[in-house]
Amino acid sequence: MASAELRVEEQLWQTADKLRGSMDASEYKNVVLGLIFLKYVSDSFEEKHAELLVDEYADEEDRDEYLAENIFWIPKEARWSYISGLSKSPEIGQIIDHAMIEIEKANTSLKNVLPKDYARPQLDKIRLGETVDLITNVKVGDAEGQKNDILGRTYEYFLGKFVNAEGKGGGEFFTPRSVVTLLVEMLEPYEGRIYDPCCGSGGMFVQSEKFVEEHQGKSEI
Repeated sequence: MASAELRVEEQLWQTADKLRGSMDASEYKNVVLGLIFLKYVSDSFEEKHAELLVDEYADEEDRDEYLAENIFWIPKEARWSYISGLSKSPEIGQIIDHAMIEIEKANTSLKNVLPKDYARPQLDKIRLGETVDLITNVKVGDAEGQKNDILGRTYEYFLGKFVNAEGKGGGEFFTPRSVVTLLVEMLEPYEGRIYDPCCGSGGMFVQSEKFVEEHQGKSEI
């Protein structure tokens, strides 16, 4: 991937480095990736929220307006705008944990999925707040971010970085993009379903979708 394409990923990686020194890579990767997912769902929600605000016939707090477009409903105390406003609070860990809990309550498909251990004493709250501030400046889940697959690219980029930071053991469940791309090109998934029993970050599915898009669903043979 060209360096220009990595600009956002590298910017977000700098946020991860804010936590370096206070914990090892195996710990802070879950902390940072959890925050980026929280920013992603909040970006998507707040973009739709702003759209509804200017529609005199719509209610920006009507949950169905969001569910109709497959957008996660984000309670007020879980929205990034609320969390970022409290980034300097010594209670930022509890604030984030509460946000994760409320999002899971509001969206059953996320039940028991999100990390909820930001309040633990071992996590430096000053650095955590600084990380929140840095992520605030990057759009991840708005329409443009989704179009460019910022979340997927960032997640993949981070996994590769964490593998390097953790050493050989850190790559146990990570397959490089080049290998996944090769497998997809060998499969040529023009039709049928893709089954990945060892699905991790979903790279096989993402690359399969890209393969079909690039070939317009037609074989070049």
